[in-house]
Amino acid sequence: MMTIAHPFSDTTPDAGAQRAADDAAYRVQLRYLLERSDFYRAKLAEAGIAAADAAGGLDAIAALPFTTKDELRQSQHDLPPFGRHLAADRSAVMRVFSTSGTTGVPSYIPLTRGDVVDWITIGSRSYARSGLGAGDGLITTYNAGPFVAGLALESFQNIGVTHIPIGTGNTERLVTALRLLKPQALACTPSYAAYIAEWARGHGFDVRQSGLQRILVAGEPGGGEADMRRKLEETYGAKIYEAMGLGDVAASLWGECVAQSGMHFSGAGFAHVELIDPDSGRPVPLEDDATGELVYTHLRRQAAPMLRFRSRDHVRVWTSPCACGRSALRVRCIGRTDDMLIVRGVNVFPSAVREVVNRFRPAVNGYIAVRPSKRGVKQDPPLRIAVELVDGAVPDAALAGAIADAVRSALLFTAEIMLLPNGTLQRSEYKTKLLDYSEAGPA
Repeated sequence: MMTIAHPFSDTTPDAGAQRAADDAAYRVQLRYLLERSDFYRAKLAEAGIAAADAAGGLDAIAALPFTTKDELRQSQHDLPPFGRHLAADRSAVMRVFSTSGTTGVPSYIPLTRGDVVDWITIGSRSYARSGLGAGDGLITTYNAGPFVAGLALESFQNIGVTHIPIGTGNTERLVTALRLLKPQALACTPSYAAYIAEWARGHGFDVRQSGLQRILVAGEPGGGEADMRRKLEETYGAKIYEAMGLGDVAASLWGECVAQSGMHFSGAGFAHVELIDPDSGRPVPLEDDATGELVYTHLRRQAAPMLRFRSRDHVRVWTSPCACGRSALRVRCIGRTDDMLIVRGVNVFPSAVREVVNRFRPAVNGYIAVRPSKRGVKQDPPLRIAVELVDGAVPDAALAGAIADAVRSALLFTAEIMLLPNGTLQRSEYKTKLLDYSEAGPA
């Protein structure tokens, strides 16, 4: 583990002072990009900006072009392995993470030593907000590599926990550790938390007996869904705290506090956040209950800085002070725009569908699969949704109709509900896919 020279801070900075410091850091970062990044030098030149001063400060950032994931993939294709957006010397790259690669070719994420320290500091802020502290026993299910979630392990160690790394792929070992070591906390995806409890119950162990106090969930939407959260908290007798980040910006950028009223932004001083309309790209004012897509700009990144990077995370935000006393921006993730479907003009997020279906517990167990009839974003109604019943239940037309009515009322599209026996849908020891194209025809 890398030793962090400075302690992490979980205090909320003064908004005015933070804005001024971020603006100054942003101007320095722009000069760095123009000096060191062929990618951004060309991108800004196309926008008519040849010098950092011409771009202005954060108040004028909305005039600059976005950066997209497809552009980064093309950049790495043109100049492998790190791309034309690499802004540090190769010799300064200390850590390299990678994505799974939707095309079969992974995307590489380089970090300098300074970048790694910043990521660990951000992650430490996020997870400490949940009340996790030095000496707490913590089981983690994130593997150390190659994915960025592995760096969360160093954030946990920076907090000073008693770390019990299990990783993915060994639920039996994990449940044994819960039973014998009785840790205070567990870190995993929401869907894996549900699977652990189901597996343990099938093997004669009630996870409430583990004595867990908190479950730290990340990696997929779900931890913020009210019904899913309630079910997990009832099942474990523990509190659920959500975290969120993304590889190209920083792992664990957002973390939930003990008030459980949304994830606080933990990247103050390291990144600037905007909210935009995902369709038009226009800025959306940051105010209570506003929704949109998060956009990030690094303020001190060295290896691969991002300028107005479109996250594809669709969120609801709050700017009013939290019950915990902090005034940092808070969010709940509604879903990924990458997973969004459009049914006769209505945007449909699979995670939102699951939240509606979960209202019908205990008749259903929480596992669903959205099964489009064709490839592509646009779908014709009815949209097929597979819903698992609890163990021993049989399909009931009245229940299917009630779920379809609730979906239509809440999400404004017509659904065809297929009720399936318990155990039919695939389980996962990491992330659960809610979109299933196995029965889809061509677009």
